[in-house]
Amino acid sequence: MRTLTAAVMLLWLGATAHAQDYPTRPIRVLVPFAPGGVVDTSTRILTNKLAERLGWQFVVDNRPGGNGFIAVQLAAKGSPDGYTLLSAHTGEFAVNPAIFRNVPYDLDRDFTPITMLSDAPMAVVVGAKSPIGSLKDLVAMAKAKPGQVTYGSPGTGSINQLATEWLASAAGVKLLHVPYKGGAPAVAATASGEVMMTVAGIPGVLPHLQAGRVKVIGITTAKRSPHADYPTPQEGGISGVDASIWVGLFAPKGTPKAVVNRLYKETVEALRQPDVKERYGTVGAAETIGMPPAEFHARVKRDAERYRKVVQTVGIKTE
Repeated sequence: MRTLTAAVMLLWLGATAHAQDYPTRPIRVLVPFAPGGVVDTSTRILTNKLAERLGWQFVVDNRPGGNGFIAVQLAAKGSPDGYTLLSAHTGEFAVNPAIFRNVPYDLDRDFTPITMLSDAPMAVVVGAKSPIGSLKDLVAMAKAKPGQVTYGSPGTGSINQLATEWLASAAGVKLLHVPYKGGAPAVAATASGEVMMTVAGIPGVLPHLQAGRVKVIGITTAKRSPHADYPTPQEGGISGVDASIWVGLFAPKGTPKAVVNRLYKETVEALRQPDVKERYGTVGAAETIGMPPAEFHARVKRDAERYRKVVQTVGIKTE
Protein backbone atom coordinates (compact mmCIF):
# COMPACT_ATOMS: atom_id res chain seq x y z
CA MET A 1 0.00 0.00 0.00
CA ARG A 2 2.83 2.37 0.89
CA THR A 3 4.52 1.59 -2.42
CA LEU A 4 1.30 2.34 -4.31
CA THR A 5 0.76 5.58 -2.38
CA ALA A 6 4.32 6.66 -3.09
CA ALA A 7 3.88 5.93 -6.80
CA VAL A 8 0.69 7.98 -6.94
CA MET A 9 2.42 10.86 -5.16
CA LEU A 10 5.32 10.75 -7.60
CA LEU A 11 2.93 10.88 -10.55
CA TRP A 12 1.05 13.80 -9.00
CA LEU A 13 4.26 15.69 -8.25
CA GLY A 14 5.53 15.00 -11.77
CA ALA A 15 2.33 16.35 -13.33
CA THR A 16 2.40 19.41 -11.08
CA ALA A 17 6.03 20.11 -11.93
CA HIS A 18 5.23 19.71 -15.64
CA ALA A 19 2.42 22.25 -15.36
CA GLN A 20 4.68 24.70 -13.52
CA ASP A 21 7.38 24.37 -16.19
CA TYR A 22 4.86 24.46 -19.03
CA PRO A 23 5.35 25.68 -21.67
CA THR A 24 8.98 25.24 -22.65
CA ARG A 25 8.43 25.58 -26.41
CA PRO A 26 5.90 27.18 -28.80
CA ILE A 27 2.27 26.04 -28.56
CA ARG A 28 0.56 25.20 -31.84
CA VAL A 29 -3.08 26.29 -32.06
CA LEU A 30 -5.00 24.79 -34.98
CA VAL A 31 -7.80 26.90 -36.47
CA PRO A 32 -10.32 25.41 -38.95
CA PHE A 33 -10.70 28.67 -40.88
CA ALA A 34 -8.68 31.09 -42.98
CA PRO A 35 -7.01 34.14 -41.40
CA GLY A 36 -9.35 37.06 -40.72
CA GLY A 37 -12.44 35.14 -39.67
CA VAL A 38 -14.02 35.26 -36.23
CA VAL A 39 -12.29 32.11 -34.93
CA ASP A 40 -8.90 33.17 -36.25
CA THR A 41 -9.25 36.70 -34.90
CA SER A 42 -10.46 35.51 -31.50
CA THR A 43 -7.53 33.10 -31.29
CA ARG A 44 -4.96 35.74 -32.17
CA ILE A 45 -6.34 38.25 -29.67
CA LEU A 46 -5.97 35.62 -26.94
CA THR A 47 -2.56 34.28 -27.94
CA ASN A 48 -1.15 37.80 -28.34
CA LYS A 49 -2.31 38.69 -24.82
CA LEU A 50 -0.88 35.48 -23.34
CA ALA A 51 2.42 36.16 -25.09
CA GLU A 52 2.41 39.72 -23.78
CA ARG A 53 1.59 38.75 -20.18
CA LEU A 54 3.52 35.50 -19.82
CA GLY A 55 6.09 35.41 -22.60
CA TRP A 56 4.54 32.24 -24.05
CA GLN A 57 5.10 31.56 -27.74
CA PHE A 58 2.33 30.47 -30.10
CA VAL A 59 2.00 29.33 -33.70
CA VAL A 60 -1.53 29.83 -35.04
CA ASP A 61 -1.94 27.17 -37.74
CA ASN A 62 -4.86 27.88 -40.09
CA ARG A 63 -6.19 24.72 -41.77
CA PRO A 64 -9.47 25.70 -43.49
CA GLY A 65 -11.73 23.39 -45.45
CA GLY A 66 -13.71 20.21 -45.16
CA ASN A 67 -16.37 21.66 -42.83
CA GLY A 68 -13.65 22.03 -40.22
CA PHE A 69 -12.78 18.32 -40.40
CA ILE A 70 -9.15 18.93 -41.48
CA ALA A 71 -8.07 21.04 -38.51
CA VAL A 72 -10.12 19.14 -35.96
CA GLN A 73 -8.73 15.76 -37.05
CA LEU A 74 -5.17 17.10 -36.92
CA ALA A 75 -5.78 18.36 -33.39
CA ALA A 76 -7.35 15.07 -32.33
CA LYS A 77 -4.22 13.22 -33.47
CA GLY A 78 -1.88 15.70 -31.78
CA SER A 79 0.29 14.71 -28.84
CA PRO A 80 -1.65 15.18 -25.58
CA ASP A 81 1.05 17.28 -23.95
CA GLY A 82 -0.36 20.80 -24.15
CA TYR A 83 1.64 21.78 -27.22
CA THR A 84 -1.17 21.11 -29.69
CA LEU A 85 -4.47 22.92 -29.12
CA LEU A 86 -7.59 23.57 -31.17
CA SER A 87 -9.56 26.77 -31.38
CA ALA A 88 -12.97 25.99 -32.87
CA HIS A 89 -16.53 27.28 -32.87
CA THR A 90 -20.12 26.11 -32.61
CA GLY A 91 -20.04 24.57 -36.08
CA GLU A 92 -17.38 21.94 -35.44
CA PHE A 93 -18.80 20.42 -32.25
CA ALA A 94 -22.50 21.36 -32.09
CA VAL A 95 -23.59 21.60 -35.73
CA ASN A 96 -21.47 19.07 -37.65
CA PRO A 97 -22.53 16.08 -35.50
CA ALA A 98 -26.17 17.02 -36.10
CA ILE A 99 -25.74 17.41 -39.85
CA PHE A 100 -23.24 14.84 -41.08
CA ARG A 101 -23.59 11.08 -40.78
CA ASN A 102 -19.89 10.33 -40.51
CA VAL A 103 -18.02 12.93 -38.49
CA PRO A 104 -14.39 11.71 -38.20
CA TYR A 105 -13.94 12.98 -34.65
CA ASP A 106 -15.85 12.91 -31.37
CA LEU A 107 -15.84 15.46 -28.56
CA ASP A 108 -15.82 12.93 -25.72
CA ARG A 109 -13.44 10.46 -27.36
CA ASP A 110 -10.89 12.88 -28.82
CA PHE A 111 -10.88 16.13 -26.85
CA THR A 112 -10.75 17.83 -23.48
CA PRO A 113 -12.59 21.19 -23.55
CA ILE A 114 -10.57 23.97 -21.86
CA THR A 115 -12.85 27.00 -21.94
CA MET A 116 -15.20 29.08 -24.07
CA LEU A 117 -13.38 32.21 -25.20
CA SER A 118 -16.29 34.22 -26.54
CA ASP A 119 -19.99 34.10 -27.35
CA ALA A 120 -21.87 36.27 -29.83
CA PRO A 121 -25.36 36.49 -31.29
CA MET A 122 -26.17 36.36 -34.98
CA ALA A 123 -28.23 39.10 -36.59
CA VAL A 124 -31.53 38.67 -38.43
CA VAL A 125 -31.09 40.89 -41.47
CA VAL A 126 -33.39 42.23 -44.19
CA GLY A 127 -32.86 44.72 -47.00
CA ALA A 128 -33.03 48.41 -46.14
CA LYS A 129 -36.12 48.88 -48.31
CA SER A 130 -37.90 45.77 -47.06
CA PRO A 131 -41.40 46.22 -45.63
CA ILE A 132 -40.30 43.87 -42.84
CA GLY A 133 -39.39 46.03 -39.88
CA SER A 134 -39.41 43.54 -37.00
CA LEU A 135 -39.42 39.86 -36.15
CA LYS A 136 -43.20 40.05 -35.77
CA ASP A 137 -43.45 41.48 -39.30
CA LEU A 138 -41.30 38.62 -40.59
CA VAL A 139 -43.50 35.99 -38.96
CA ALA A 140 -46.67 37.68 -40.21
CA MET A 141 -45.38 37.74 -43.79
CA ALA A 142 -44.21 34.14 -43.61
CA LYS A 143 -47.65 33.07 -42.36
CA ALA A 144 -49.37 35.03 -45.12
CA LYS A 145 -47.04 33.58 -47.78
CA PRO A 146 -45.99 30.07 -46.66
CA GLY A 147 -42.72 28.95 -48.26
CA GLN A 148 -42.34 32.18 -50.24
CA VAL A 149 -40.17 34.20 -47.87
CA THR A 150 -36.63 33.50 -49.06
CA TYR A 151 -33.51 33.50 -46.93
CA GLY A 152 -29.85 33.22 -47.86
CA SER A 153 -27.19 31.28 -45.95
CA PRO A 154 -23.55 30.24 -46.40
CA GLY A 155 -24.81 26.81 -47.41
CA THR A 156 -26.77 23.75 -46.37
CA GLY A 157 -25.76 22.60 -42.93
CA SER A 158 -24.27 25.93 -41.88
CA ILE A 159 -25.03 27.26 -38.41
CA ASN A 160 -26.69 30.22 -40.16
CA GLN A 161 -29.17 27.90 -41.84
CA LEU A 162 -29.84 25.98 -38.64
CA ALA A 163 -30.41 29.19 -36.66
CA THR A 164 -32.84 30.44 -39.31
CA GLU A 165 -34.74 27.17 -39.38
CA TRP A 166 -34.83 27.15 -35.58
CA LEU A 167 -36.46 30.59 -35.68
CA ALA A 168 -38.93 29.47 -38.35
CA SER A 169 -39.80 26.23 -36.57
CA ALA A 170 -40.34 28.01 -33.24
CA ALA A 171 -42.54 30.60 -34.98
CA GLY A 172 -44.53 27.94 -36.82
CA VAL A 173 -43.65 29.18 -40.32
CA LYS A 174 -41.95 27.84 -43.45
CA LEU A 175 -39.17 29.74 -45.22
CA LEU A 176 -37.44 29.03 -48.55
CA HIS A 177 -33.70 28.37 -48.29
CA VAL A 178 -31.32 29.79 -50.90
CA PRO A 179 -27.74 28.59 -50.27
CA TYR A 180 -24.71 30.72 -51.22
CA LYS A 181 -20.98 30.08 -51.19
CA GLY A 182 -20.29 31.91 -47.96
CA GLY A 183 -21.82 34.36 -45.52
CA ALA A 184 -20.69 37.48 -47.38
CA PRO A 185 -22.58 36.58 -50.59
CA ALA A 186 -25.71 35.78 -48.54
CA VAL A 187 -25.63 39.21 -46.87
CA ALA A 188 -24.95 40.90 -50.22
CA ALA A 189 -27.92 39.05 -51.74
CA THR A 190 -30.12 40.33 -48.92
CA ALA A 191 -28.86 43.88 -49.44
CA SER A 192 -29.67 43.70 -53.17
CA GLY A 193 -33.11 42.16 -52.65
CA GLU A 194 -32.19 38.85 -54.28
CA VAL A 195 -33.39 37.15 -51.08
CA MET A 196 -35.61 38.64 -48.41
CA MET A 197 -33.49 37.91 -45.35
CA THR A 198 -30.48 36.20 -43.86
CA VAL A 199 -29.07 35.31 -40.47
CA ALA A 200 -25.40 36.24 -40.21
CA GLY A 201 -22.56 37.05 -37.87
CA ILE A 202 -22.63 40.72 -36.97
CA PRO A 203 -19.11 41.55 -38.23
CA GLY A 204 -20.14 40.44 -41.72
CA VAL A 205 -23.27 42.59 -41.58
CA LEU A 206 -21.66 45.82 -40.37
CA PRO A 207 -20.33 47.14 -43.73
CA HIS A 208 -23.78 46.84 -45.32
CA LEU A 209 -25.48 48.20 -42.21
CA GLN A 210 -23.21 51.25 -42.07
CA ALA A 211 -23.78 51.87 -45.79
CA GLY A 212 -27.55 51.77 -45.29
CA ARG A 213 -28.08 48.71 -47.49
CA VAL A 214 -29.60 46.47 -44.79
CA LYS A 215 -31.33 46.69 -41.44
CA VAL A 216 -31.17 44.39 -38.45
CA ILE A 217 -34.57 43.38 -37.08
CA GLY A 218 -33.37 41.13 -34.27
CA ILE A 219 -30.77 38.71 -32.95
CA THR A 220 -30.80 34.96 -32.40
CA THR A 221 -29.92 34.75 -28.70
CA ALA A 222 -32.19 34.61 -25.67
CA LYS A 223 -30.67 37.71 -24.13
CA ARG A 224 -29.72 41.06 -25.60
CA SER A 225 -26.07 41.68 -26.38
CA PRO A 226 -24.13 44.70 -25.09
CA HIS A 227 -22.46 44.83 -28.50
CA ALA A 228 -25.61 44.37 -30.61
CA ASP A 229 -28.60 45.81 -28.80
CA TYR A 230 -31.41 44.44 -30.94
CA PRO A 231 -34.61 42.57 -29.98
CA THR A 232 -34.36 38.92 -29.00
CA PRO A 233 -36.61 36.22 -30.50
CA GLN A 234 -38.66 36.23 -27.28
CA GLU A 235 -39.27 39.96 -27.67
CA GLY A 236 -40.43 39.26 -31.21
CA GLY A 237 -42.93 36.66 -30.06
CA ILE A 238 -40.74 33.61 -30.83
CA SER A 239 -40.03 31.42 -27.81
CA GLY A 240 -37.25 28.93 -27.14
CA VAL A 241 -34.59 30.13 -29.60
CA ASP A 242 -31.05 30.71 -28.37
CA ALA A 243 -28.51 30.34 -31.19
CA SER A 244 -25.09 31.90 -30.84
CA ILE A 245 -21.61 31.61 -32.31
CA TRP A 246 -19.13 30.71 -29.60
CA VAL A 247 -15.40 30.17 -29.92
CA GLY A 248 -13.68 27.71 -27.61
CA LEU A 249 -10.30 26.20 -26.81
CA PHE A 250 -9.76 22.42 -26.78
CA ALA A 251 -6.86 20.04 -26.07
CA PRO A 252 -6.37 16.47 -27.32
CA LYS A 253 -7.80 13.82 -25.01
CA GLY A 254 -5.26 12.71 -22.45
CA THR A 255 -3.61 16.10 -21.97
CA PRO A 256 -2.55 16.21 -18.29
CA LYS A 257 -5.18 17.77 -16.08
CA ALA A 258 -2.59 20.05 -14.49
CA VAL A 259 -1.73 21.46 -17.93
CA VAL A 260 -5.41 21.90 -18.84
CA ASN A 261 -5.97 23.72 -15.55
CA ARG A 262 -2.97 25.97 -16.20
CA LEU A 263 -4.25 26.81 -19.67
CA TYR A 264 -7.71 27.51 -18.28
CA LYS A 265 -6.39 29.72 -15.49
CA GLU A 266 -4.16 31.83 -17.72
CA THR A 267 -6.76 32.09 -20.49
CA VAL A 268 -9.44 33.31 -18.09
CA GLU A 269 -7.05 35.90 -16.66
CA ALA A 270 -6.31 37.13 -20.20
CA LEU A 271 -10.02 37.31 -21.04
CA ARG A 272 -10.60 39.49 -17.98
CA GLN A 273 -8.30 42.22 -19.27
CA PRO A 274 -10.22 45.36 -20.37
CA ASP A 275 -8.34 45.68 -23.67
CA VAL A 276 -9.12 42.06 -24.55
CA LYS A 277 -12.81 42.53 -23.73
CA GLU A 278 -12.87 45.64 -25.89
CA ARG A 279 -11.21 43.92 -28.83
CA TYR A 280 -13.58 40.96 -28.74
CA GLY A 281 -16.52 43.37 -28.66
CA THR A 282 -15.17 45.53 -31.48
CA VAL A 283 -14.01 42.76 -33.80
CA GLY A 284 -16.75 40.17 -33.29
CA ALA A 285 -19.52 41.86 -31.28
CA ALA A 286 -18.69 39.12 -28.78
CA GLU A 287 -18.57 38.87 -25.01
CA THR A 288 -15.58 37.18 -23.38
CA ILE A 289 -16.66 34.13 -21.35
CA GLY A 290 -14.02 31.93 -19.71
CA MET A 291 -16.30 29.25 -18.25
CA PRO A 292 -14.70 26.25 -16.46
CA PRO A 293 -13.90 23.13 -18.52
CA ALA A 294 -16.78 21.01 -17.15
CA GLU A 295 -19.29 23.80 -17.71
CA PHE A 296 -18.01 24.37 -21.24
CA HIS A 297 -18.24 20.65 -22.00
CA ALA A 298 -21.86 20.61 -20.82
CA ARG A 299 -22.68 23.67 -22.94
CA VAL A 300 -21.24 22.06 -26.09
CA LYS A 301 -23.25 18.89 -25.48
CA ARG A 302 -26.42 20.91 -24.84
CA ASP A 303 -25.98 22.90 -28.05
CA ALA A 304 -25.34 19.73 -30.04
CA GLU A 305 -28.61 18.26 -28.79
CA ARG A 306 -30.50 21.46 -29.63
CA TYR A 307 -29.24 21.46 -33.22
CA ARG A 308 -29.89 17.74 -33.59
CA LYS A 309 -33.53 18.40 -32.75
CA VAL A 310 -33.68 21.28 -35.25
CA VAL A 311 -32.27 19.05 -38.00
CA GLN A 312 -34.76 16.29 -37.20
CA THR A 313 -37.71 18.69 -37.03
CA VAL A 314 -36.92 20.52 -40.25
CA GLY A 315 -35.47 17.58 -42.14
CA ILE A 316 -32.23 19.20 -43.26
CA LYS A 317 -30.19 16.82 -45.41
CA THR A 318 -26.60 16.98 -46.64
CA GLU A 319 -24.78 14.83 -49.12
